[in-house]
Amino acid sequence: MAPRAFITGLEGLKIAPAERDFLRATDPWGLILFKRNIDNPTQVADLVREFRKSVGRADAPVLIDQEGGRVQRMQPPHWPAYPPGKAYASLYAGDASSAKAAARLGARLIASDLAELGITVDCLPLADVPIPGSHDVIGDRAYGDTVEQVAALARAVSDGLLDGGVLPVLKHIPGHGRAGSDSHKMLPVVDTDRATLEATDFAAFRPLADLPLAMTAHVVFTALDPLLPATTSRIMIDQVIRGFIGFGGALMSDDVSMEALSGSIGARTAAALAAGCDLALHCNGKLDEMKEVAANTQELSGQALRRAEAALAARTQPKALDGAAARAEFARVMGTAGAVA
Repeated sequence: MAPRAFITGLEGLKIAPAERDFLRATDPWGLILFKRNIDNPTQVADLVREFRKSVGRADAPVLIDQEGGRVQRMQPPHWPAYPPGKAYASLYAGDASSAKAAARLGARLIASDLAELGITVDCLPLADVPIPGSHDVIGDRAYGDTVEQVAALARAVSDGLLDGGVLPVLKHIPGHGRAGSDSHKMLPVVDTDRATLEATDFAAFRPLADLPLAMTAHVVFTALDPLLPATTSRIMIDQVIRGFIGFGGALMSDDVSMEALSGSIGARTAAALAAGCDLALHCNGKLDEMKEVAANTQELSGQALRRAEAALAARTQPKALDGAAARAEFARVMGTAGAVA
């Protein structure tokens, strides 16, 4: 039997008995961790092992948002602080090659932190290209403000994660950088014409279309679909994400509990899957909502199953790394940029 087509959160630091029963009964494809689930390395590793034991799959994916800057769920004192994407952008202005090397090394170090705990997927990199006046929900998380620079640094970050045995998740496809609002709180609507979008926002994702996993943007692009955000729009997924961008990997929604989406949690889940998402992501750890998500998903099958299996197969054993030397080098390089990890 295949796992069901959703990724779930959990409420706290341990799996509660009711959550364990839920995991055993529904078999979600993966688990995503947040700060509420994280205390210390031993606790996190135990939680990861218990999740996999509950679903009965040793390779069940465990995801996290560990970007650096203001988006990193694992923080000091147990884990290093990493710089935001803007730090690599600052380096890029002076030396593109050094910036790409630093971005790859930073991601490789993040991967090392995650792999030690059994976390196998990082929701990184971003290929969002912000514009002046857009909401700062992306802001300093971005790798720059040009297509070429963003794509180049996103590729370097992806390579660093893969070097460390961790799968990258490309986000927020087909672009959140132009949004004027935070999709956690309301639905952004972008009225830019299609030609401009294809030359900017969408274009940054095209060189990264071979990555194994991607996460959608809860953003309406009126030039293509005036009503529905990319997450629940068959037009956006078929014509832009699978079509113009050419993304062939497993596609997950952004969190279906975010306020950009409307309707019940179950309806949002069903709409995302019907539009062409392979996996529905639900993050808040509320068990009643988790049950509603599960009730509106089926076992992975067909193309969705093949893409999900191919994504997992893209993860390899970590390449050798002298951790102490690598961290010293990273601190030296990023110190030059004014952002020491």
